[in-house]
Amino acid sequence: MKKFAALLLAMLLVLTMTIGSAMAEITVGIVNNPPSESGYREANVKDFEKVFSAENGYVAKTYYSLKNDEQLAAAQQFITDGVDYLLISAAETTGWDAVLASAQENGIPVFLFDRMIACDESLYEAAVVSDMANQGKLAVEWLISLNLPAYNIIHIQGAMGSDAQLGRTGALDAQVAAADNWNLVVQQTATWDEAEAKKITESVINNKAAFNIIYAENDGMAKGAVAALDEAGITHGVGKDVIVMGFDCNRWALRELLAGNWNYDGQCSPFQAQVISDLIQKLEAGEALNLESKKIISEEKGFDATTITQEDIDTYGLGE
Repeated sequence: MKKFAALLLAMLLVLTMTIGSAMAEITVGIVNNPPSESGYREANVKDFEKVFSAENGYVAKTYYSLKNDEQLAAAQQFITDGVDYLLISAAETTGWDAVLASAQENGIPVFLFDRMIACDESLYEAAVVSDMANQGKLAVEWLISLNLPAYNIIHIQGAMGSDAQLGRTGALDAQVAAADNWNLVVQQTATWDEAEAKKITESVINNKAAFNIIYAENDGMAKGAVAALDEAGITHGVGKDVIVMGFDCNRWALRELLAGNWNYDGQCSPFQAQVISDLIQKLEAGEALNLESKKIISEEKGFDATTITQEDIDTYGLGE
């Protein structure tokens, strides 16, 4: 009888621990761009999968799309499902007010990551993001420092209306408007797609328009543009005919800088998940966030082919 009682007690203890563990799980709804978008995004998705895992006490529901309307519908469904927290990297900066208000009405705290949304900051707890406008500013300042006699630019844009596109485009547009010797040979979106960027560049080459700069708003599009240059026999990189610029700092792209095949790459950090998890854990503990600013900026910089080192690649490169 004593053995049975002891066994029963042990079973009850295990059951209690199991129930307690289940109750402790935090459900997060994550709305993001798909990992196929770019090497940056693949690293970003992997980072969130690692941090918001069952091992860390989370149940993660994810939805990936490059389309804002699909993201909005997914976010609203997560709210209907009753997730504990909603995490968003928006495809576009606008159109989110109603969904964010719905989350607030349902007591679901919202965290933005990677990209800002154009809304009142009362609708989210914090935004752990890159300063996309500063990324564009740093890139344009680097171009200005070259003091070229003429800047004839193939500008390949990312997904229109995204925070990354707006930031990386804004500084360039401002400089082109202010300087007589800056000219956009073409300004067209490739929506982060390598093959489309190649087509845009091929079209300029076929039209025999003069250009000396490729300003691509991510590494993948820069790679596509370079493929078109190579096929046309146009040299590129340090001391060559065409300056090549990308963003995101994929490891393979930084190797192109080190080899002198590209000229500049702007850093964009994909690692926001742990910062958000730490903030969620504070809220779960009943603590106030007490942030000096709801906008938490990742520290980032740009890399020049003439100064980049292998150590830079090892430290800042994304992927393999």
